[in-house]
Amino acid sequence: MRRLHSHAPGEHQCSSALVKHIKAPVHLVWSLVRSFDQPQRYKPFVSRCVVRGGDLEIGSVREVNVKTGLPATTSTERLEKLDDDEHILSVKFVGGDHRLRNYSSIITVHPESIDGRPGTLVIESFVVDVPDGNTKDETCYFVEAVIKCNLTSLAEVSERLAVQSPTSPLEH
Repeated sequence: MRRLHSHAPGEHQCSSALVKHIKAPVHLVWSLVRSFDQPQRYKPFVSRCVVRGGDLEIGSVREVNVKTGLPATTSTERLEKLDDDEHILSVKFVGGDHRLRNYSSIITVHPESIDGRPGTLVIESFVVDVPDGNTKDETCYFVEAVIKCNLTSLAEVSERLAVQSPTSPLEH
């Protein structure tokens, strides 16, 4: 975790990491997380996503439309890292009508055993500038709340899919 989730926030930035245990196999959870072109599969605040250029590769940019209720309507995001072997996805915000400047996140997906069945540990960390008029605590609280919502939704979608295609217990 230290290797990937250690951000060095500057004086006017905040950073945090959140963890979620999901009762679904890692391949299933990763299939949702790695969908840079379809974040709405599990992110409840995304209404629409279009990837510029069509090809999905490092440097790809997506235009995301945000549902009503958040202080934004659009976000432009660049794929910084996508590693299917290590299960790492990193995204940086490069535009949009939100206040999250220099936002960068890393999400990693790790296999674990939960109650003797295949499960997944998901870690998401971020660093972001603190907007004028806000404190570090307020900024971190807001971003953490959005990530918690996303991770809860990821767990619900993954666990629903896992029930639809059950796997056998882990071999010991």
